[in-house]
Amino acid sequence: MPHPFTSVASLPVDPANARIHEEGWQSWSPSGSYALGDRPYRPTNDNWATVCYRPGVTVPDGTFQGEGLLALDPGDGSAVRLWAAVDPTAEVPSVRLTVTDGVAEVSADGPVKEWTGTDIQSVLADWACAQQVPAPRPAPTVWCSWYEYFTNVTEDDIHENLRAMDTLDLPIDVVQIDDGYQSALGDWLTLSGRFRSRAGIADAIRARGRRAGIWTAPFLVDPASDLATEHADWLVRDPAGGFTHAGRNWGHDLRVLDTTHPEAAAYLTDVFRTLRSEGYDYFKVDFLYAGALDGVRHKDIDALTAYREGIELIREAIGEDAYLLGCGAPLLASIGLFDAMRVSPDTAPHRRPEADDYSQPGQDPAEFTGVGRQWQHGRFWVNDPDCLMARPAVETRERWAAHVEATGGLMASSDRLLSLDEWGVTTTRRLLSGVDELSGATE
Repeated sequence: MPHPFTSVASLPVDPANARIHEEGWQSWSPSGSYALGDRPYRPTNDNWATVCYRPGVTVPDGTFQGEGLLALDPGDGSAVRLWAAVDPTAEVPSVRLTVTDGVAEVSADGPVKEWTGTDIQSVLADWACAQQVPAPRPAPTVWCSWYEYFTNVTEDDIHENLRAMDTLDLPIDVVQIDDGYQSALGDWLTLSGRFRSRAGIADAIRARGRRAGIWTAPFLVDPASDLATEHADWLVRDPAGGFTHAGRNWGHDLRVLDTTHPEAAAYLTDVFRTLRSEGYDYFKVDFLYAGALDGVRHKDIDALTAYREGIELIREAIGEDAYLLGCGAPLLASIGLFDAMRVSPDTAPHRRPEADDYSQPGQDPAEFTGVGRQWQHGRFWVNDPDCLMARPAVETRERWAAHVEATGGLMASSDRLLSLDEWGVTTTRRLLSGVDELSGATE
């Protein structure tokens, strides 16, 4: 049952100058600063509410709400206030703010602590530093197959781009194979018909002096997969006895792997140990919100504890030396678990998202939330602003490249490299060769 909201603060604001920072639930949830007269971004349909926002949470009209964090600049010259979760890895309360007749009323449905600072980004950074997370190691540079090939990527596409990296003299450390190599979500070790040998392509990548990376969505299960058919008892259930619904994507109503089930945990461990043994040492784990969905699990533990245990299981399987990038993850519940983290919705070859929903792919939403979460970079993880796309077909590619560069975070290219023109090659090379903001060293 949800907890009731109780008052935590009441203070005057200047309605013309006040600003509020809403922190969204997960990577793709819109996060950033609003004026009092702005209408914050909200889900435009029930599916996106599950896939991209905090499931089961509806924010009343005229209300600002942050998940675990909400900051207020009163706009009258007084201190900026932040209300933040006391123990964010265990409990992430919702924090609400409404303004009536120039007075802000703040409430929360769980314990929060108040912080003060001079501006929104700095008070958020102060709170982040107080969590005492060890400084993240610098990120490698990456080429990723997703934004050119999507799920139609082939093994031959990987080989073509691998050769092009040498031809174009691009300083790429990791070649990451994205969605499309596997037969189904959940059947991670069974290849699609477009790939011949997962170990063989890892060997080819490493033979050229680069590291092999691979994508998974470890907590999602396609109902048409062999896993779902043969091991229905490994899936999270809803209280009525059906399956917990993880949203609709890839044309399917998705289910959730119950990593508290010993056999499911053993299976997932085997998946990641196998990938590691084949030569992969960079892992992008995606759609992680699914692991934090409420439901009936084998172990009687809360969803956030189950989520963290699932990520820890993956880390143990791949080893501390492997690089772990999270995406679509409940952010505050992920503190201390990842090397790098996507901090925004997906980018896209276009600027505006569908239905103006700022959780959906587009350069504008990726910039809005990426800027709003810049305070996390170097304090919790390396921020991943999403991939550079520099090919001529990409809308406002110059502006998008400037945003990726300004973050100082993970630098990844996602073009068919032979499709780049002179500007695209030069820009890609420059960003991949840039100064790492964490170490100060030129890569």
